[in-house]
Amino acid sequence: MTVEPPQSLTIHEPSCRSFQDIVELVGRRWTSAILLAGRRGARRFGEYRLSVPGISDRLLAQRLKELEAEGLITRTVIPSHPVQIRYALSPDGEELMSILQPLVDWGYRRAGHAPQ
Repeated sequence: MTVEPPQSLTIHEPSCRSFQDIVELVGRRWTSAILLAGRRGARRFGEYRLSVPGISDRLLAQRLKELEAEGLITRTVIPSHPVQIRYALSPDGEELMSILQPLVDWGYRRAGHAPQ
């Protein structure tokens, strides 16, 4: 006899899938650090590189493109000589970071530290 889980326990409903998608996005290596760097004022590629020690240029470029595609970061090309590229958190990116702050605070409390 096969026992089926109650429908309320399945993870295939839209709200569970949406939750899983955003947790996977934010949980990708370096993604949270890049978003935090943007929130703290990084605007140029080099500023992100300095704000996220250990990330390679290739991976930083890849993550910035992913975050732009997800609508969490905006990319602005300034036609100067040489051309300048500026990044900034989009309104959705700012909202996500605000939503994540209680999670960061919870992590500090669990570790026995005061929230920053």
